[in-house]
Amino acid sequence: DDYLPWSGIGNMKSELGDSYGAISALNKAIEINPRYAKAYYNRGNAKSGLKDYYGAIADYNEAIEINPRDESAYYNRSIAKEQIGDLKGACSDARKAVSLGDQNEANKRWIKQNC
Repeated sequence: DDYLPWSGIGNMKSELGDSYGAISALNKAIEINPRYAKAYYNRGNAKSGLKDYYGAIADYNEAIEINPRDESAYYNRSIAKEQIGDLKGACSDARKAVSLGDQNEANKRWIKQNC
């Protein structure tokens, strides 16, 4: 469980607006435990915050590969895909998030308007 403190530091840095610091800490968590889906998810969020949407998508892909039932990873990946102009992929992921239990009304409205 040596990766958990690094994950916690990454989350704290993210909350404080230090996306680069968050990515660095989450890199350490992933280095120690490459099967920790939440670290990829959180690193994807930090990258998305920096407008590194391709990097965010790669991290969400890893999180989903490890935990295919993570509705939040699908939802956030849909947002990143929309940002790079992949509307078809964004719609697919947004729908998948809903099918896994996502209750976000904004997501449901977005699907109706865009998919």
